[in-house]
Amino acid sequence: MKLLIVADGRSPITLNWIQYLVENGHIVNLVSTYPCILDDPRVSLSIIPVAFSQFVQKKNQKEGELFQNKSHQFQKFIIKSAASPKLRTILRQWFGPLTISKAAKKLRQYINQVQPDLVHAMRIPYEGMLAAEINSSTPLIVSVWGNDFTLHAKANPWMRKRTRKAIMRADAIHTDCWRDLRLAHEWGFSPRKPSIVLPSSGGVQMDVFYPPSKDESLRNIPGGEGKSFTVINPRGFRAYVRNDIFFSAIPLVIDRLPGTRFICPGMETENQAHQWISDLMISDVVDLLPFQSPKQLANLFRKAQVTVSPTVHDGTPNSLLEGMACGCFPVVGDLESIREWITPELNGLLINPTNVHELADAIIKAITQPELRARAADYNIQLISERAEYQIVMSDAVSFYEQVFKAQTGKSL
Repeated sequence: MKLLIVADGRSPITLNWIQYLVENGHIVNLVSTYPCILDDPRVSLSIIPVAFSQFVQKKNQKEGELFQNKSHQFQKFIIKSAASPKLRTILRQWFGPLTISKAAKKLRQYINQVQPDLVHAMRIPYEGMLAAEINSSTPLIVSVWGNDFTLHAKANPWMRKRTRKAIMRADAIHTDCWRDLRLAHEWGFSPRKPSIVLPSSGGVQMDVFYPPSKDESLRNIPGGEGKSFTVINPRGFRAYVRNDIFFSAIPLVIDRLPGTRFICPGMETENQAHQWISDLMISDVVDLLPFQSPKQLANLFRKAQVTVSPTVHDGTPNSLLEGMACGCFPVVGDLESIREWITPELNGLLINPTNVHELADAIIKAITQPELRARAADYNIQLISERAEYQIVMSDAVSFYEQVFKAQTGKSL
């Protein structure tokens, strides 16, 4: 099968899909909406920036280099003004849709050149919006990620219009939770068209994300004063993650369990995180880490007892599934999509992500009840192996590709 993937080529999710596809003999062409480099010579790469993604600062890139030969002052304003994830998101939501038409011309030329059997746009903003601009007989699958409808689609009239157009243009839909399939129908996607619900990451690679051995794990030892515990927040800085609540909860936890440490991947360079730590005087119990590779993140999950995700918008977070596969106990925002995976008191705890005391109490409960953690770990590892294992999920995804192609062309691949 010759596939054209429209996605963020830097994303581990994109790389997970591509890895399986090329290893199983499919021809993959990637149109990345962000500047990136692929090491796999089997994948043809083209970069078509959209929504100012070309101005995202790369690692080790100096600010002066970022704007070199870029004279458009409005674009410079977009980047330099975006001091927070929330502001960056708002700016892209308002002005990003204005960049789609120009980018679509390049995508149209690339599709005509490649002649793929199928196009897969991996999320609505802005990849699905971009692909929806192309008038083509090539079947189009659009993936819906957890915030596409609940956070982005309603942001302004331009996002609503582009979201609806993408949904109406799609020949098939892939969502990462049942809630979003229901919302897709409410936005105009026909129930008669093919659809599938699968983790957006393509599933959990359980040879990477697995629980600690009995010898290296102290999870089931009853906790108490003086014991050392670790809590991980793997969500980084995003507009929909209430990290203000997370950091504010830390002193409350430390007051009850002074041996607890908090590790935060992807936050090392976030000035706001450093400011909160200083204001709350918790620098001795918090580690702000750089972005982690999958293997590094898996090792952190295995060292932690609790994983925290205080989000107000979400679908099925990949880090939630990965932490569960490592036996890490989830404390997560009480959202409809999360309840598709977490049953309170059985395999995690659900909290109001805007309530500091509720979050702190849930962390303390999880740490001080090792029996609860042990039961949840066994349940979650089995749950992930049945519903989210990488090979199974991606096999289902390829079968879905074949189903969509046959439905649209009447031919079999």
